[in-house]
Amino acid sequence: MTSLLLAQAATEPSIVNQLVDNFWFVLAIKTLVVIGFFLTAPMVVGYAEHKVLAHMQGRLGPMEAGGFHGWAQLVADGVKFIQKEDIVPEAADRPVFSMAPAVAMVPYIVLFVIIPFGPSAYIVDLDVGIFFAIAVSGISVIGVLMAGWASANKFALIGALRAAAQLIAYELPLILAAAAVVMQAGTMSMLGIVQAQEPMWNIVRPWQAVGFIIFMIAALAELTRPPFDMPVADSEIIFGAYTEYTGLKFAFFLLAEYGGIVALSAIASVLYLGGYLGLPGIPLPAFMWMFAKIGALAFMIIWFRATFPRLREDQLQRFAWITLIPLSLLVVLVTAIVEVS
Repeated sequence: MTSLLLAQAATEPSIVNQLVDNFWFVLAIKTLVVIGFFLTAPMVVGYAEHKVLAHMQGRLGPMEAGGFHGWAQLVADGVKFIQKEDIVPEAADRPVFSMAPAVAMVPYIVLFVIIPFGPSAYIVDLDVGIFFAIAVSGISVIGVLMAGWASANKFALIGALRAAAQLIAYELPLILAAAAVVMQAGTMSMLGIVQAQEPMWNIVRPWQAVGFIIFMIAALAELTRPPFDMPVADSEIIFGAYTEYTGLKFAFFLLAEYGGIVALSAIASVLYLGGYLGLPGIPLPAFMWMFAKIGALAFMIIWFRATFPRLREDQLQRFAWITLIPLSLLVVLVTAIVEVS
């Protein structure tokens, strides 16, 4: 009951609403903020991946472009994508083939609408915020399916079907882990979930710490990041659903992947790491705490890529259905018992 009352406490209006009264100006400013953040944060993560992997794996290339610490590597990649010819296979379904990158990318843009970066640093506070986030995050796989089907390539189709199978298997533990947090907080509002962690972050509670591990593993599978990158296994199916894509269309798929890393890291930060709440005695602004937590989780995701080998498809499915789903149900049960007691 205490957590429920805390989660339902009145929240401050967003910064934009405090400064501007006109509805259309507010809408325009918030739209620009979301798009600007989406175009910036994923590129920062992409740049960081170049540098982190270069150090971890002894790669020289990404450390040389532009001179000082390879600062121009991301610029070089962008120029390369722009210069490449936009090729569409002759047998492809052209409208679906062209729409697929946008369908994969737009859901991650929408996710940033509900992420709070401070008590008043948010775009929209939905009563069903976490439900909305999980629902929207699952839409991107439709873009991957569209890409695989429209490419008229059997390897692309196999990769798309693998991605869909991963989503079906790992969406369940991800939802159940998030449901346990909702039970703990007594609300589905993202701001409410953060406020409910005011005395203690969820990750400090042992049963929610297990939920955090489940959530991050499921998030990796949803993003098809190593060691769950079977849908883009180049040694088996070339590059999966993205095999026939070139130029900017391929760049949009990469942007969607890095945008997904930022978005799901932000959601995990809200659910388990106290969101924008800081540690006592460290006087940092709320948004800096949020950025630090997102950066730490994104670093962990990059670290996994350099560390773990790819699983087989049967190992992936067995791990989800036999291990993660029963374990996430146990987390929900323990949370319910603790809350009732």
